[in-house]
Amino acid sequence: MTRTRTDAEPTRASVGADGEAFAERHLTRAGMVVLDRNWRCSTGEIDLVLRDGDTVVVCEVKTRRSRAFGEPIEAITRAKLARLRRLAGRWLAEHQVSSRGVRIDIVALHRDHEGNYAVHHVVGA
Repeated sequence: MTRTRTDAEPTRASVGADGEAFAERHLTRAGMVVLDRNWRCSTGEIDLVLRDGDTVVVCEVKTRRSRAFGEPIEAITRAKLARLRRLAGRWLAEHQVSSRGVRIDIVALHRDHEGNYAVHHVVGA
């Protein structure tokens, strides 16, 4: 039996977009300033680029609706972190932003059936 999506069920893309919007609100409430969203180049994408004081923060957002495939944070592999570091360097090379440092943050979100989020923010992954 094939399960079809109902209009009430969010799509994978909408869950990801909603998660990124939630993460952005969470981070800006914490005092960060958004510099870029969903920046893309030929080698990948950065979900959010922010400024935290005098540090540029490249942030990966992972949102899951279920823990059937593990926690959202588990989707961030060493290879993904290495790619984010390369992308951070490329973003900095293409933008004239001065900073004292750069860091990679992860915001891992679990969204329950009611649309509420459990947040796990890893600073300096």
